[in-house]
Amino acid sequence: MPAELIRLRDAQLTIEDGIAEFSHQRPAARNALSLDLRADYADMLDRVEADRAIRALIVTGSGGSFCAGGDLKSLKESRASSNPETRSPDAMRRRVQSAHDWMQRLRGLEIPVIAAVDGAAAGAGFSLALAADFVLASSRAFFCMSFTKVGLVPDLGAFYLLPRVVGMSVAKELVLTARRVAADEAKRLGLVHAIHAPDDLAQQAWQFARRFAEGPREAMGLSKRLLNQSFESHYAPLAELECSAQAIATSAPYHAAAVDAFLAGEPPRFDWDRWQQQPAPASTASK
Repeated sequence: MPAELIRLRDAQLTIEDGIAEFSHQRPAARNALSLDLRADYADMLDRVEADRAIRALIVTGSGGSFCAGGDLKSLKESRASSNPETRSPDAMRRRVQSAHDWMQRLRGLEIPVIAAVDGAAAGAGFSLALAADFVLASSRAFFCMSFTKVGLVPDLGAFYLLPRVVGMSVAKELVLTARRVAADEAKRLGLVHAIHAPDDLAQQAWQFARRFAEGPREAMGLSKRLLNQSFESHYAPLAELECSAQAIATSAPYHAAAVDAFLAGEPPRFDWDRWQQQPAPASTASK
């Protein structure tokens, strides 16, 4: 099937062969997170959540940047507004809260989410990358909790996500120094899964995403939900959730077919090690 291309306000959504790619399309502004781009995230999630045929989501940038952070021009305009409601502290609280509404949906998607990061992932862009399950970076990518450079505190879930990935001590250092973290250091810290050449990143992201296309959607979705709750749950309630999840997984058609194939001596549909040796297929979406 040909790729489906949906143009949004400041982004575009491509769907092909069960893979969705959401691409920030503000290259002149280094893909800063405008109000329109925030609305695009909500619209994209509506579409992806409703389509059970989508098995993985790629989030990426354009023009050599992933996302350079919040839209400071928009913030300045809000402060200069004659409307006291627009420039009030409560207006900012509501603005950030509205982003959390779709950020939690992004993190909770019951499919693998892959961030393909080229260039800057700064400020809110860093937070977006943290919400992904896997981060693939180009060799020129960098990550920066840049909020303190402009007198702000981290947002879009950074206080929750960053310490869980890198540990509290490193999280404090990255937040309080606002220094850049190059791709190789980000990989050592556990932020990045793999590093690729800039020209290869898009194709590698699609190849990576396609490996999930034959995976068990129910089992993967349930596993991701339980893992997301694991740091906040005691053993007993998480065990109860595990029991319920296993009851659902064992009743899914995928499980029955996989068991039959195993007993018949047939190779599994989902075999990460085998697929890792295969060459990347061409994709209209990655060009």
